[in-house]
Amino acid sequence: MLFNKQHWAVIKLLVFTLSLLPFFELFFAGIDDQLGANPIETLHFGFGDWALRFLCIGLALTPIKIITGQSWPVRFRRMMGLFAFFYASLHLLVYVVLDLSLSWTAFIDEVPKSPYILAGLVTYLLLLPLALTSTKSMQKRFGRYWLVLHRSVYAAAITALVHYFWLVKKDYTQPLIYAVVVTMLLTVRAFNIYQKQISSVKAKSPKLGQKKTTNKISR
Repeated sequence: MLFNKQHWAVIKLLVFTLSLLPFFELFFAGIDDQLGANPIETLHFGFGDWALRFLCIGLALTPIKIITGQSWPVRFRRMMGLFAFFYASLHLLVYVVLDLSLSWTAFIDEVPKSPYILAGLVTYLLLLPLALTSTKSMQKRFGRYWLVLHRSVYAAAITALVHYFWLVKKDYTQPLIYAVVVTMLLTVRAFNIYQKQISSVKAKSPKLGQKKTTNKISR
């Protein structure tokens, strides 16, 4: 069944609404005092987890397209990327506003002592330009450099994993799961690029052979 623009608009609205559910769940849990003994930590980890999950979902869309041969998954790539940035921003805000009480001095003092904070900041700084340049107008303005810029999402995924590993310190089960998922997604992309390069070389080889044959005949 083929979907028209109206159908896709409804589907995107549904996906957008579902993507906001984790925010509302944590928000209303906070209002109802249902965040446990350490509500700030629950919010901090909750938003951080969802930032990484949406980052993984965004990275998964192109491999899904490659495996299935369907182009529709990439329609949601920008939305998933923006939601990853949205939850990463909330993750950072909870730390700066609720944990540090907007104390710049405390922030400067904490960063050198906690490498995981530095890794988190690097991740956020990598995601920031991607969010700011996610529109079609910015894509046209940057031209071919837009794609080069947005490939930094791979680096953001890696630094996010480093941030998570350094943050948990003891139980590495969840960050290991995310690491396996990210590795698989990047492997699919890398293999697809390799196949395209091989196909490109094979496509050029007959042409080169024809040119050599033509040169010999002309001689």
